[in-house]
Amino acid sequence: MKKKIFIFQVVLFFAIAPVYAWNATSSIAGNIPVCIPFKDIRVQGELSTRLLKNYDRLEESKYQPDHVFLTEQQSGGWPGDTEGRAILGLVMDAQATHREPRYLDEIIRRLPSHLNSLGYMGPVYKGMLNEQQLAGNGWLLRGLCEYYKWKKDNRVLPMIRSIAVNLFIKGGNCYKDYPVDPALRNSQSGGASGSIQRTYHQWMLSTDIGCVFIGMDGAIQAYDLLRIPELGKVIDEMVHTFLSMDVVKIKAQTHATLTACRGLIRYADITGNREYVRKVMEIWKLYKAHGMTECYGNYNWFDRYNTWTEPCAIVDSYMLAVQLWQHTGISAYRDDAELIYYNAIAHAQRSNGGFGCDNCPGLSAHSSNLNVVIDEASWCCTMRGGEGLASATCYSYFTCGHTVYVPFYHASESVINLPGHQFLSIIQSTAYPFGDRVTFEIKNGNAGNVYLKLASPYWIKPLHIKLNGKECRYRMSNGFIEVYVSLKKGDRLQFSFKPIVHYENTINQYNTLRKQFRVFYGPLLLGAGNKEKIMELKRGDRLRKMSDGSFEKRGTDLILSPIYHLLDPMVSMQYNSKSKQVVFE
Repeated sequence: MKKKIFIFQVVLFFAIAPVYAWNATSSIAGNIPVCIPFKDIRVQGELSTRLLKNYDRLEESKYQPDHVFLTEQQSGGWPGDTEGRAILGLVMDAQATHREPRYLDEIIRRLPSHLNSLGYMGPVYKGMLNEQQLAGNGWLLRGLCEYYKWKKDNRVLPMIRSIAVNLFIKGGNCYKDYPVDPALRNSQSGGASGSIQRTYHQWMLSTDIGCVFIGMDGAIQAYDLLRIPELGKVIDEMVHTFLSMDVVKIKAQTHATLTACRGLIRYADITGNREYVRKVMEIWKLYKAHGMTECYGNYNWFDRYNTWTEPCAIVDSYMLAVQLWQHTGISAYRDDAELIYYNAIAHAQRSNGGFGCDNCPGLSAHSSNLNVVIDEASWCCTMRGGEGLASATCYSYFTCGHTVYVPFYHASESVINLPGHQFLSIIQSTAYPFGDRVTFEIKNGNAGNVYLKLASPYWIKPLHIKLNGKECRYRMSNGFIEVYVSLKKGDRLQFSFKPIVHYENTINQYNTLRKQFRVFYGPLLLGAGNKEKIMELKRGDRLRKMSDGSFEKRGTDLILSPIYHLLDPMVSMQYNSKSKQVVFE
């Protein structure tokens, strides 16, 4: 009898599973999976290590109340940028680690005294708009909005309103005149921190082309909170201008573009306009072709390949890829996000918990090696790293009805809340991506039957799913293993798999040669430590895994190992002689 019931459940699962598929059209209508809230998850393992180290860094002297507030000169012409990013990083790190921040309350208390007479950061310009000022205050809006969502502290509402009304709304009817003609911009200048390059009509323009749209992201989150109609009109104007800009031809800053796209995803959720999701999908395609490096970082500007990466943009790309998967169900976006996390984010985090910039291997750099170019971008990237790592925490689980998605594997203890006051308390144990299994122990719960969807990307070979030691039937669908199970306290479900070595083409066809390739173990990009170019690796060569996790080509002295590291102090400019070749031919 039990066997017949089990067979009926399996047949029922496969019969109705298509109902749970979603796309860019249906997701806006309410079928979109939602990620687990911070209060319901405590991560462990490597993600916890990264979070805590970044949090410690953000509580060092540089980001404490006596030093975090900068003058116009100290900020390099980016008023509100440091303050906003610091608040945002602290808010996100604090929620993800469940550790109260030591200095954040004092920063919030002092903030009003650092605003100008109109209630925002920086000078009051008459008849002019400074796009760096809009960008910096955009980060301040993001930080304050996230702080309010977390603490419900009414002290910050007047500040959010004054920035939105007196800076962004007062600029209304000017955003449509923001110069998007490539002929009006100098696309060959700019440093790691942008600067005002020129004025055009009422605009003070930055070398970080398009950074005004960083401000748009903050304005959209403020609108979500305040719902001021005039702010909505301004956002519509900004969105229209952004979408009229050819980001490749104008050589827009990739960070600004990706931040704007995250804002558009948020705006799609607010307005129900699914066309915004489709537009972001188009821009993501351009980003991968013209803005993503061979190590899944970013070129600082579109189509400018002899530049450097910026972890701010890498964090944006990671979050955006997850959000595109969330809104479309297309597994390629999930895959992009995982490759970004384990290669670009993991390599860019330094041993002190901060984040720094790397080179962009390829023809323009005359190098196939990955090197460090800035040990730490403490003025921006270290703070954004907090949001990236915290986002990875809540991206561990998504739910939609009684379907539980596990798109990324992180050791953790979580409570998954489901409809009808049902829940599952789960302990996830894994050494992914270095191990070969993920185990879910049910600590408590009353959920009963659930659809469990476990990420199974193309770089692993699924072997078994076992519930309490017994094989479970499953099916593969859209990058996930789907299994219908009844779970109760004490149950143990294990997914075992085999990561595979695989060779892939390069990402950017303009900055590499067609014959060049890269090699991976699971999601981990492998590199060869060398001072000179190694020629003896050929596409498809068989590699043997060694006990230390590296790989050797039999009969040679060629050793490859992941560019991934966990706060390794050797990854610094001082030790660039130990850089790794990541592009082969």
